[in-house]
Amino acid sequence: MNAGDRRLRTPLTGLAVAATALLVASCSSGSAGTTPVADSKDAGAGSAQTAPAAPVIKISPAEGSQDVRPGKKVVVTADGGALEQVTVESDGEQLEGEFDAARTKWVSTTPLKPSSDYTVSARTADGTTAGSSFTTLKPKIELAVADVTPAVKGEKVGVGAPIIVTFNQPITAKAGKANVERALQVESETPVEGAWRWIDDKTVIYRTAKFWEPHQKVTFTAHLEGVQGGKDMYGTKDLTKTIRIGAEQISTVDTRKKTMIVKRDGKVVKKMLISAGMATTRAYTTTSGVHLVMGKSNPERMISPGFPKGHPEYYDVMINHAVRFSNSGEYVHAKNNVWAQGRRNVSHGCINARPDQARWFYGIAQRGDVIVIKGTDRQIEWNNGWSYWELSFKEWKKGSALSASSS
Repeated sequence: MNAGDRRLRTPLTGLAVAATALLVASCSSGSAGTTPVADSKDAGAGSAQTAPAAPVIKISPAEGSQDVRPGKKVVVTADGGALEQVTVESDGEQLEGEFDAARTKWVSTTPLKPSSDYTVSARTADGTTAGSSFTTLKPKIELAVADVTPAVKGEKVGVGAPIIVTFNQPITAKAGKANVERALQVESETPVEGAWRWIDDKTVIYRTAKFWEPHQKVTFTAHLEGVQGGKDMYGTKDLTKTIRIGAEQISTVDTRKKTMIVKRDGKVVKKMLISAGMATTRAYTTTSGVHLVMGKSNPERMISPGFPKGHPEYYDVMINHAVRFSNSGEYVHAKNNVWAQGRRNVSHGCINARPDQARWFYGIAQRGDVIVIKGTDRQIEWNNGWSYWELSFKEWKKGSALSASSS
């Protein structure tokens, strides 16, 4: 072989080495600074990787919606991602809501405020954002709490006290009553079971299963804002009242023995001789059963029921230190007929006591105090005044709009 032959082989040898190096490099998958070659099935014009699509956020009610009903849910969903934050706000107040387990959906859990502007903002975990704004309708009929009894500031009430809530509008449909009842909340420092009972279309009453524990605070809240009570009727604002339970004061009247024993927090504090109804007629018969103190007045004007002026049974008198316990005109009151007290029942149905003892009882009496009367053949009706304890708790609960057995 001559020198020329050697010169021709040298370039060929270098090309072979380069080809070998290229082949080795193409088989490497983990070396820094190299780019793997795609498999043949991935090769072609579409082999370049595409960035994932951003999540799509949807909001209901839609942007610009007007006259949205307060009962409508705000719903925010994310397609292709997880929601990190959702805020629904009106006048600086945020609407409460909950995410689903995957955080791809958020739903409001409380009613919207009527006549209000809302803004919605949502953000996903990757930073995608969306927003919306809408306006709720102005109700044709505005529902509100007109009165809560007994809830006078500074007043202490007895352990039998009900919570009587009166509304400014009649709520006629059971569905409306149920909506409103769900919005009513009672919290006591010592937990107790209780239930609501509707006595008419404007009044609902809360009673506990057992007497309240004495010396505690009870908070009543009507979360009424946005709650639908009927067609075109919505609650316009919430309301909170504080009720203070005082001492446990339970009085027991025995019309046969003509005595009244008063206990405070379980201890006897007074024994009184009394005179009850003469029982010559039903009207003059003192009612037996569990009564509650409804109020008191000094003096109280008492007029004979059903008799015209001039009739032998007619009376119109002013009575001192009168503590009322029924709607049928029954009181514990002062009467200077000590000759009868402890001996004979001579009243027109009331419980009368010695003036000094009646004055003492008047001084300690709290609305909601319990007066148990026994010994007569006339039983107090459960709805005669505040005699709600005449119903068993099982029967009481049947008056709830949330009870399956309620009418």
